[in-house]
Amino acid sequence: MRRGLVAVTAALLAAAGCGAEDDRDVIVDGAPAATPYSGPLNIPTRQLDEDTPEATLIASGAAGRALECEGEISWGGGPDGWSEHDGGDTPEDGLRLYFDMFEPSGPRSGFRVEREETDRVLYSYDVGGRTKVAVVVAKDQKNRPGWGPETNASCDPAELPASVTDSGDQEIWTDRNGKRVTTTTLSSYAGAEHCGWQKAHFLGMGPAKDHRQYVRDPDGVLEGDLLTSPYDGDVRMPADAHDTGYRYRDWQLWLTDDRTTAYVRTSDGVEAWPLAKEMVACA
Repeated sequence: MRRGLVAVTAALLAAAGCGAEDDRDVIVDGAPAATPYSGPLNIPTRQLDEDTPEATLIASGAAGRALECEGEISWGGGPDGWSEHDGGDTPEDGLRLYFDMFEPSGPRSGFRVEREETDRVLYSYDVGGRTKVAVVVAKDQKNRPGWGPETNASCDPAELPASVTDSGDQEIWTDRNGKRVTTTTLSSYAGAEHCGWQKAHFLGMGPAKDHRQYVRDPDGVLEGDLLTSPYDGDVRMPADAHDTGYRYRDWQLWLTDDRTTAYVRTSDGVEAWPLAKEMVACA
C-alpha cells in the first residue's frame, strides 16, 4: 500500500500483543531507507469517533503517513502527552518513553532514524526495506520539556517478522500458499487468564463492520447465552464443509457456506467452534 492510502482495522487488534525484542538494541544503524518519508513531521492530529482510513490518518499524523504497508494500517494515534518530569534528554529517550507509556504491541528494538529535524525525529522499524512501524518523537512541547512520543502507527502484525509476533498473544495464520494472513482476515488468541478464560480460544474473521468471532470453550467457562451453540471437541466433519486453506500450527480451518460454526481439524480430530452472538471480550 502506498504511503497515505492506509485503512484502519478492527479495534480488536489494538489489544492483541506482539512479542518484544528487549534483548536487542532499541536503535540500530542501517542503510538509508529505500524510499524515505519526505513529508512534514509536524502534522496536527485529531481523534475522530469513527473507524475509517481518514480518521486513522488524522489521529496518527506523520507516523501514519510514513508507513509502507502492503495492506491496512493496524494502529495509529497521538499525541498523548508525557508529564513535566518524563521528557528525556535525547530522541532515543523519547522513543523509550513511548514504549514505557503505551506498552505497544510489536517490536521494541531494531528501530532506526529515518528522518531527523531540530525538534522531531522519525523512527522506523523496517521489514524488507519498508516501514512497518513508525514513531515520531518531539522535543519541548507545551508544558512538557525534553523528548517524548508525539505520534505512532503500525501495519498489520502479519507484516512483521515471525520472530516478533511468535512470542506475543496474537496468532498469525497462513493461507494455502504459506503466506501470513492479515489479522483483519483471520486471527486467533487464547482467553485472558485474569478472567479465568485461559483454556478458551477466540477466532476472529473479517473487518470490524462484518466481524465474526468463533469460540473454543472446552471447559465451559463462558456463559451459554453468549454463543449460538455449544462447543464440541469431537465431531464429524460435515459433508458440505470446505477447507479454507488457512493454517495455524496443526490447526486447519474448515467452513460451511452458512458459516455458523468454524470446524477446526487438528491432529486429534475435528472440533466445532460455535459463532458468538456478539463480540466476546474480557473486561
